[in-house]
Amino acid sequence: MITKLDEIVEQARRYGPKRVAVAAAANALVLRSIKQAEELGLISPLLVGHRDEIMAEAEAVGYQVSDDKIVHVAMKNETAPKAVELVRTGKADILMKGYLHTHVLLHAVLDANAGLRTDRLLSHVFLMQVPTYHKLLAVTDAAINIAPDLLQKAAIVQNAVDLMRSLGIDLPKVAALSSVETINPRIPSTIDAACLHKMAERGQINHAIVDGPFAFDNAISRQAALEKGIDSPVSGDADILLAPDLDAGNILSKNLEYLASAQMAGIVMGARVPIVLTSRSDPPGARTYSLALAVLLTQAPAPSE
Repeated sequence: MITKLDEIVEQARRYGPKRVAVAAAANALVLRSIKQAEELGLISPLLVGHRDEIMAEAEAVGYQVSDDKIVHVAMKNETAPKAVELVRTGKADILMKGYLHTHVLLHAVLDANAGLRTDRLLSHVFLMQVPTYHKLLAVTDAAINIAPDLLQKAAIVQNAVDLMRSLGIDLPKVAALSSVETINPRIPSTIDAACLHKMAERGQINHAIVDGPFAFDNAISRQAALEKGIDSPVSGDADILLAPDLDAGNILSKNLEYLASAQMAGIVMGARVPIVLTSRSDPPGARTYSLALAVLLTQAPAPSE
């Protein structure tokens, strides 16, 4: 079982290099990450963007980019469709968001005729290494689904479970978060959490232990849970935190990153290939970890049905 992000890098190096299409690659931070991942043997990049801009940014970070690594497009709004096309036509194994807005990339991914959609819901997972927690922790969904309903939450959980199983966790533990740990009809997230617990028991969510509702402290600290009368195999040992909505997930993940010094990888699940998606403000290390995770996912078994 993988317990550190550096272990993901080491394991991914066995399977690399994988071909990565980078949408809007003309950015120093993005190219620094690509350079590092390429030097580690993880990837072989296809840099989509304006050739002159890519070359200028690459020179600024000391990255020697050969001409065959650049896929020239004249306009930035053409980068996402072109990167998706490279994946769809088998010229790349992984899609990566460069310096552009998430919704622009996802619009191209979800295009009915030219995209990478499947019958699964797209959802985002932050895989986090938090210094004060004893193992890797996944937070979902902090980037795509704004206010998911019950069935969407079940799909989000399944995507995260499949990711954690690819890291060697056979039966991931999922904590469905809310503001309280008791069911309250006036707080819809508590109802959803209870339903997800039962859905996992009945096989509607596969290969996972799901419990909730949990307030954050009860999910992370077994002692806090016991003091509130909660005796659950998930409390204090969660592998996955399911946020009630995008606002909560995004705030939680950014808090862990900036106040708890968490390192992270960001990935989109549910498409035909892994999609590397981090914040434009994230450091190069986050992108390198994300690329390593994507490489591992290209070797993962088929998603759970």
